[in-house]
Amino acid sequence: MAWLLLVLLGVAAAMFGSIVGLGGGIIIVPMLMLLGPVLTGGEIGHATAVGISLTVLVVTALSSTLTYTKRKIVDFRSGWLLFITSGPAAMLGSALTGLLPAGAFQLIFGVFMLLMAAILVARDYMKPFTKTWPIVRTMTDAKGQVHTYSYGLVPVLAIGFGVGLLSGLFGIGGGSLFVPLMVLLFKFPPHLATATSMFVIFLSSILGSGMHIYLGETDWLLVLALAPGAWIGGKLGAAIAVRMSGKGLLWLLRITLLLLAVQLIIEGLKTF
Repeated sequence: MAWLLLVLLGVAAAMFGSIVGLGGGIIIVPMLMLLGPVLTGGEIGHATAVGISLTVLVVTALSSTLTYTKRKIVDFRSGWLLFITSGPAAMLGSALTGLLPAGAFQLIFGVFMLLMAAILVARDYMKPFTKTWPIVRTMTDAKGQVHTYSYGLVPVLAIGFGVGLLSGLFGIGGGSLFVPLMVLLFKFPPHLATATSMFVIFLSSILGSGMHIYLGETDWLLVLALAPGAWIGGKLGAAIAVRMSGKGLLWLLRITLLLLAVQLIIEGLKTF
């Protein structure tokens, strides 16, 4: 029964994560911490939960990226640029995870998610930057639609570092930050931002999970149980995402972040 629950958790987390560009870690980490006794008969520490999440994210993000690539909505050039700083930062964040007490980790994680939800709600009342940045990108997707957007080198590298650090620290992949920033600051179309975010998550998760593995903060039995579902869920989520409207994607992301933020804050406060 526990094995079946883990497979289903992998499917649900990966499917939802790839739809909104999160990578699924936002669901896997809190669920592993909350359901540890049911799944393994013992508590699962936050550092181990993050290590498991990032390892599974490699599978989820690869699955989603391959599906998005077929639809020609992954901007690989921009993705590699973001990875220049997000990759090393993910390793740094992963090294810092175990230094936080469990309660503090949940509380900080919850507040972070709450802020992300607030930013996404405020997005409707904020005007996207109208500035044309130095680097202009134009992409044509599989449907023949042409998308044009732009960004600056320094802002992209700074965003990559900040998101990579939080990704490694919380095991969430980073899409919760990448997607709104890419849409708001650089006018990426939501679907293209989600797809490109998943590619960066794939690369960064390899380095972040490698650090957790090095520190002994990964349970390979749980990874093996979650990985098959993550592969299936990643493909399903990517297929669903391209059929949803940009507004639908953003509202789904807002509601999820809000609900999980409240739960994490409550759990964190219980330890004080």
